[in-house]
Parts: sequence; structure tokens; C-alpha cells
Amino acid sequence: MKSEGRVKRKASGPVALPAASVAFMLEAGCDEAGRGCLAGPVCAAAVILPDGYSNPLINDSKKLSERRRAELRDVIERDALAWAVALVDNREIDEINILNASILAMHKALDSLEIRPGHIVVDGNRFKPYGDTPYLTVVKGDATYGNIAAASILAKTHRDELMQRLAAEYPGYNWEVNKGYPTADHLEALRRLGPTPYHRLTFRGVRQE
Repeated sequence: MKSEGRVKRKASGPVALPAASVAFMLEAGCDEAGRGCLAGPVCAAAVILPDGYSNPLINDSKKLSERRRAELRDVIERDALAWAVALVDNREIDEINILNASILAMHKALDSLEIRPGHIVVDGNRFKPYGDTPYLTVVKGDATYGNIAAASILAKTHRDELMQRLAAEYPGYNWEVNKGYPTADHLEALRRLGPTPYHRLTFRGVRQE
């Protein structure tokens, strides 16, 4: 008697994240990019996706290639009901600290939305009330809900684009590659060239110990 062969299963593709944490409501997902950088602003985005929106490619921006992020930026900006990006520069980061600056950038992005959300969902575990709009913080939210993932992609791509421009203004720090993060080449350039007007002077690696 012949034994039955194993049934081969087709590899499944990526599964789309839920569009939002709350259904049937205009919910804005918020995330930031550039919090750990030594130079440049912190950038935040707010995105409202259509209810039930599904795109299996939209995920935490850190899990995506630069090319895929750029492709998805166009898709998100086309498909979102509303989206906005906002910056808080390095000088204000030094004045109010990076946590407050990140939350301020998210509030500014929310201010710029053309549609008022009825609920806000934020990546991480820290936020401040935005008027009387209810909100939820979610650790690893950019890998949990589509609207936060979409916000992470917009924040990352818009900030990277800015750092490319600043790299042309201040060559030598390799910002076009490291985007202002504390990489070995960036730290070496700081030791050799000193800080620029775009560096965060209160950050370790920039400030004189």
C-alpha cells in the first residue's frame, strides 16, 4: 500500500495590518522619525486611512527597504483620507527635550490634518492629551495598526528627504546615508569637523563632555 504524499502548501504572502484600532471612526495614526538622531529635526506624521483599508505592504517603516518606503509613500498620500507631516527643529529639541519635541511634532501634524479625527492612536507609550480627543498609545504600534505604520512611513521618508538636502549644505557628515543617526562615520566627522547649526547640542556624542 502506498503512503500518501504530503500536501505542499503555497507560501502565504504578507498579511495586511488592521487599518485602525477602532472601526467605523475617523482615527488618526501617529508616529515619529528621527528621535535618536544627533542632527536634524524630529519629524512626525498623522494619517487617517479609510475604514477597512487594506494594504499588506504597509508595515513598520524600519522593516521596509528605502525603495519600498518611497513607493508606499505615494500610495499612502494618494489613498489616505487625510495626512500631514510636521517637524520640530534641533534648537527646540535642545530646549524642551526630545520626548516633548516628538509629542509636539505629532500635535502639529494633527493640527494640519484637513479632517478632524474622532480618535488618535500613537506608537509607543507616551503622549499628551490633544484637546479632548481620546487617544490610545500602543507599544510597537507601527507593526500593529495600518494607520500608525502609514504614519511611520511618511515621517521617515519626509525626514530622510530633508536630510538629503542638508547633506548637500554640510558635506562631510554623510547625512545622505546615515540621516543624522550616531553612526561611526557621523561620530568621526563630529570629532574632526565639530557640530553644525543642525546638530542637537544637548545630545551625547555632540555635546562636549
